[in-house]
Amino acid sequence: MKFAMCLELDHGPKWIHARQLGVDHAVVLGDTQGGHELWRYENLLRLKTRFEDAGLNLAAIEGLIPMDHIKLGTPEREAELEAFCQTIRNMGALEIPVLCYSWMAHFTWVRTSTTTRARGGALTSSYDHALTQRAPEANHLRLTEDKLWETYAYFLDRVVPVAEKAGVRLSLHPDDPPLSPVLGVGRIFGRPEAFDRAMAMKPSEANAITFCQANFSLMDGPARVPELIRHYGKQIAFVHFRDVRGTAESFVETFHDEGHTDMFAAMRAYRDIGFNGPIRPDHAPSMEGDPNTRPGYEALGRIHAFGYMQGLLEGVDAMRRAT
Repeated sequence: MKFAMCLELDHGPKWIHARQLGVDHAVVLGDTQGGHELWRYENLLRLKTRFEDAGLNLAAIEGLIPMDHIKLGTPEREAELEAFCQTIRNMGALEIPVLCYSWMAHFTWVRTSTTTRARGGALTSSYDHALTQRAPEANHLRLTEDKLWETYAYFLDRVVPVAEKAGVRLSLHPDDPPLSPVLGVGRIFGRPEAFDRAMAMKPSEANAITFCQANFSLMDGPARVPELIRHYGKQIAFVHFRDVRGTAESFVETFHDEGHTDMFAAMRAYRDIGFNGPIRPDHAPSMEGDPNTRPGYEALGRIHAFGYMQGLLEGVDAMRRAT
């Protein structure tokens, strides 16, 4: 597997941290980098080259371009679909192998706090569904699950053949939190069965899954995480290695070593399925000295996460050699 760090577009301390940690793969979040038009070939080329000059390989891009019209099925979706397909072609030409996307419309992941106190006073994010349910818009269903399945089928028919030809894996991220509706917006990827349905709709290596561990642990309980990793197997193209405590309706993000999932068993499952894609720590708490301006993506909590992940992998490999 390829340990990766989610990094900003411009060279900075986190790029250096990655190399010092022994990490040589990068991931970028396109939807947080407004105005850069990352999907254009020349911009992607320069970005990939900057990473390579720093000793990093660009392994995945997440949330690269606007998709709301595609998800909602409005007349403007054709223009968005063409831009999405061109993005895939550009990524293929540059050998950027994974495009992570979600099917959450109007907004993506939702938290009700980004200043919840974690171990030793670290700051983390949390979610309380009861608080979002108080919002006036929560009482009016703005988007149905049936509509989302309809637009998703249309999307797959258009983009999977393009991705197959380009050699890019489209990696579907679960809903976060895995609930429906949220703030009056239906969501469809909050159950394992929904991912089975999505993979069956367009069987292809290009139609793949981002296995975000915390979200899957909130669907059927943390004990099922290793089982689900083995169930999806080669359909997993990308991993968000993170953990939480609680339920889908009420949870808190944790340090990677103190959540409710058996992280060693999860790492063992990735080895067992021969996972060789990018895996990155996600949503680590902000520690003393982190500004918490990008909750979940500050430096110090993720440095801890990488050390923990490296130790887990070393333990799994040692156990496999001994058996």
